[in-house]
Amino acid sequence: MNTCRVLLAAVLALSALPAGATGAAASWPSQPIRLIVPYPPGGSVDNLARLLAPTLGQKLGQPVVVENKAGASGTIGVDATVRAAPDGGTFGFGVPGAISGLPHVMKVPYDVAAIQYVSLVARIPVVFVVNPAMAENSLPAFIAAAKKNPGKYNYASAGNLTTPHLAGELLKQQAGIEIMHVPYKGAAPAATALLSNEVQMFPADASAVLAFIKAGKMRALAVGSPERFVGLPDVPATRELGMPGVQVESNYGVIAPTGTPAAIVDKMAAAIAASLQEPALRARIIEQGAVPQATTPAEYRKLMESESRKWGEVIRRGNLGLQ
Repeated sequence: MNTCRVLLAAVLALSALPAGATGAAASWPSQPIRLIVPYPPGGSVDNLARLLAPTLGQKLGQPVVVENKAGASGTIGVDATVRAAPDGGTFGFGVPGAISGLPHVMKVPYDVAAIQYVSLVARIPVVFVVNPAMAENSLPAFIAAAKKNPGKYNYASAGNLTTPHLAGELLKQQAGIEIMHVPYKGAAPAATALLSNEVQMFPADASAVLAFIKAGKMRALAVGSPERFVGLPDVPATRELGMPGVQVESNYGVIAPTGTPAAIVDKMAAAIAASLQEPALRARIIEQGAVPQATTPAEYRKLMESESRKWGEVIRRGNLGLQ
């Protein structure tokens, strides 16, 4: 999705709106904007939001203030965003677990279909990592070893139905292997378990393990994205290894309260796209283990609806739940 095309789409959308709507967008924003992050401070999503906020504020001409509303695997923060006043004063980060994973196994307090998408901000590819002491030095070798020893190997996750959990389950289903899931309370303890050989593999967001890989403390077997990750150019993508079905990325973007005027949504989408064109911001996002990418609101919605269908099938096939 080309950033210039996203900007053009936003401009065309604004030009097609009624005069009253464009007038509302022309005067917006007139006060600081709240950006809700549904996770605690210090994590990869919080870091991404705090990287984006200053540049986005410059583009909009008003400060963008990050506010953390953590809890219930991201659903509290998403709900707070969806239910906020639709006046352009509040936006939030959409997180995949709360949008495309958890609604398949529990009743969430918001209508997923009514989420107002604004723009994708970044894709964080999953990296399949092992302890460097392991003999297997490629994903095919790991799969071959797991097939010879069903149930012998464990994989860590940051918790039930988190992206690493779903990534491990997808690998199991696609490769036809039996590896045991060991959930931890976050990516940090999961990484610690891998470093101590408590588990044999961790399908982690690149942002959680990039420093360990570069320090030689973890071995990256593959990235679960359609192409190689620029931050790990020597690590093959699963598609290259003959496993195009094993694609896992965490897609993070900006959402708005239900009912926010389209003119404001499009203006925010254009500002995000312009922000992500800034070389300094792009470089810092990549350093964090993410791939910066803007979209139109429609493209972001289509992406998340596709992700929901995909993970719903994985959850059903694996009989996964919150236990």
